Parts: sequence; structure tokens; C-alpha cells
Amino acid sequence: MALPERFNLRSLYLYLVCLITLVVSIFAAVQFVRSTVSLLYPDPGYHGYYYEAPGDELTEEEQQRQEELARDSQQRQSVLDMVGGATTLLIAGPLYVYHWRRVQAELPSRVAPAAPA
Repeated sequence: MALPERFNLRSLYLYLVCLITLVVSIFAAVQFVRSTVSLLYPDPGYHGYYYEAPGDELTEEEQQRQEELARDSQQRQSVLDMVGGATTLLIAGPLYVYHWRRVQAELPSRVAPAAPA
């Protein structure tokens, strides 16, 4: 039994690239949205964690500085995650569109059946 001409090695490659880039784009979009939410609405439990050496008492000023450093670190990580997600989308999105258009262009023409006279 012969495979339809739609299923050859080239079309298999194009479909696989489309599948992979679509999945990567979905994960990148989720990462971008999550990091945007994290940037706009930071985790309140994250703040207040500071390093205290055994036997040392932190002053109020030092504790506030540690909390500010933790907030800055979380904000920086959120921005880096947003940039990573956006970059991945900017790379995978066009790759998906290009390969999907190639798939559509190589499909056999669908001719509508002639209407009975």
C-alpha cells in the first residue's frame, strides 16, 4: 500500500518543525505571561528573607537593605524571564509561520467535484 503523496520525507520534516516550533512558542508565551505577572505582582512571601550570620543581629537598616536587595533581585529575574520568553517567541514564531506556509503551499490542489448537470 503506497502512502499518499502528502506523506513523504519532506512533508514529515515540515510537519515536525511546525509541531516543535508551535510547542516552543506556547511554552515561551506562558513564560512571558508568568514573568509579566511576577513583575507586576511580586510574591509577597519572597520579601523579608535576609541573610543573618550565626550570632549576629541585623540592624533595622541592614534588614531593610537586605529586603530591598531581595526585591531588586526578584524584579531583575522577572525582567530577564520576560526577555527570554519574548526572544524565544520572536525566533520560534516566524519559523513556525514559514514552515506552515510551506506545508500549505505543497498540499495537492483540492479540486471541488463537478456539479451534476
